[in-house]
Amino acid sequence: MDFLQQAQVLLPSLIAIRRQLHMFPELSWQEVKTTQTIAEFLHQLGLEVVTWEGETGLVAILQGDQQGATVALRADIDALPIDEKNDICYRSKNTGVMHACGHDAHVACALGAAAILVKQKHLIKGTIKFIFQPAEEIGGGASQMIKRGVLTYPEVGAIFALHSQPELPTGTIGLKSGPVMAANDPLFITITGKGGHGALPQQTRDPIIVAAAIIQALQTIISRQIDPLAAAVISFGTIAGGSASNIIPECVEMTGILRTIDPELRAKLRNRIKEIVEQVAKTWETEATVRFEKGYPAVINPVDLVSFCQKSLQAVIHNNKIVAPMPVMVTEDFSEFQEQVPGALLWLGVGKPAEGATRLLHNPHFDIDESALAYGSAVFAQLAFDYLDQA
Repeated sequence: MDFLQQAQVLLPSLIAIRRQLHMFPELSWQEVKTTQTIAEFLHQLGLEVVTWEGETGLVAILQGDQQGATVALRADIDALPIDEKNDICYRSKNTGVMHACGHDAHVACALGAAAILVKQKHLIKGTIKFIFQPAEEIGGGASQMIKRGVLTYPEVGAIFALHSQPELPTGTIGLKSGPVMAANDPLFITITGKGGHGALPQQTRDPIIVAAAIIQALQTIISRQIDPLAAAVISFGTIAGGSASNIIPECVEMTGILRTIDPELRAKLRNRIKEIVEQVAKTWETEATVRFEKGYPAVINPVDLVSFCQKSLQAVIHNNKIVAPMPVMVTEDFSEFQEQVPGALLWLGVGKPAEGATRLLHNPHFDIDESALAYGSAVFAQLAFDYLDQA
């Protein structure tokens, strides 16, 4: 079976469904029409489709004619709050909303795999679940789908996902074992001092000065207390405090994100951040509270599953087109699935280096080489088929 050849035959329909999704993007937890569009496509293939009343996201089930294990393919379906700047016929029609992270392509690839595999039903040894997950961009989508039971009944043995990568040319797959994407921990700091007149700072305890000192101290952790080869980033995105230029405020609130690859370093830095914030605040005779929200774990691909992928994809991707990229500090809630079952996330090359500057993710000019949809569909189909064949 040549899954790539079959996917290339399907390419016009894959481009059409991807463009439809691209023109009508929907934000996290609002993917109502997106869910309906996906469900209609799957119903036409004759697959069992599971939805939840009043909720977005869905699962399609392909039961092979032979008994066996269960494998899952996951595609995220939400878009970003970005106003598209591309001058194309399929430009987003929803002002301020755009598929700037390739989720429309992920969906098209999963649908393409479903269209390929349904024709091989008589050869499939087990069950394939196609998971279309909402709300990856703001978090909570993967955990909600897990709560809905998508990994059980029947129990999933492994799960695979693709993520668009414009920095890799079409026909290339990024695949590595170990850390692929970082863990993230949203961070909230409140500094409480003593407000007063800007002309009399000695009568106040200025929380703005303390905020500046805390930011500098926390950046010093990364440069002086962490191994230079260890990946860790602390970034602050908001600082809020004060109401007028001549008033020293009572308090300042700061928000940021801690990103790490190693779980032990993640725990260490959370503790050190709390210690340093409280100590710096005390030095300035102020008080500070630190709160972390639960973020995504790191995406970590198991060695044995990556080895399987490398062997399986020889039928679809030339060996020299499978590359091992460096880990990146962005996050992905596919890691929530990986905490439940073995899973591997692969980068799908969607770039056109010959056309000049790369259109990066989360950018209003982002777009893909649509011929990559054939490769993504074939990769999904090959991995699912081979996993069940050897399980």
